[in-house]
Amino acid sequence: MAKTATFGVLHLVTSFTVGYALTGSVAIAGAITFVEPVVNTVMHYFFDKYWTQRETRRASASMAIT
Repeated sequence: MAKTATFGVLHLVTSFTVGYALTGSVAIAGAITFVEPVVNTVMHYFFDKYWTQRETRRASASMAIT
């Protein structure tokens, strides 16, 4: 758990640093830092659904061939 928490903090620091370097704005960098993980989480949810459907179709196709 410590490794995961440390990586999470590292991710936030990296996101803020990149956002600040690109914009020069603490407010915008802060917004990016907290909005980006939310968007990533939602995207991951839909990606995971797509991936599961893809694997299900592949398994069904594989069973049909044999």
